[in-house]
Amino acid sequence: MELQLIRQKIYEVRGQKVMLDFDLAALYEVETRALKQAVRRNLERFPEDFMFELDETEVHKLVSQIVIPSKSYFGGALPFAFTEQGVAMLSGILKSRKAIQVNIAIMRAFVEFRRYALTYTELAQKITELETKFEHEFADVHEVLRWLGEENQARADDITALQTENPRVDAWENRPRIGFKKEP
Repeated sequence: MELQLIRQKIYEVRGQKVMLDFDLAALYEVETRALKQAVRRNLERFPEDFMFELDETEVHKLVSQIVIPSKSYFGGALPFAFTEQGVAMLSGILKSRKAIQVNIAIMRAFVEFRRYALTYTELAQKITELETKFEHEFADVHEVLRWLGEENQARADDITALQTENPRVDAWENRPRIGFKKEP
């Protein structure tokens, strides 16, 4: 199973990376109805941090982001969102060869997301360290840039003032109009 395909089906809802039931059903090659039925029969395996049902506002956001075509796509039912642990738990209730292969691929995708997040966090931390380390050296540069910005703003204000005080501008706007005139 291609990781890129799975990565496209991982969304962020309620601050968590999740996969939606209809995407999982398509990957497992089962009907969404069958997947939800299996989950409902084993609800004790899916606490709130493993799986939750989306509310109307969350569904509306997914529709507006073109994640799903429309609310009618669900046939009146709200979708389930599965966290990484919830997807892992699905392997215990869906016992087919395809389910095992798909679960392994999905777990790899979630691990890849975590690695990326760690790399990003480490990079942000290093940038912050460099900023604090070299802050005094770059203080002069920041001051010059701020001064240049203020100077440019002052010039722009002067140009605007000249344009509004220019008698030629007033003469142009109040000139007699030529061409076809409709009689009142």
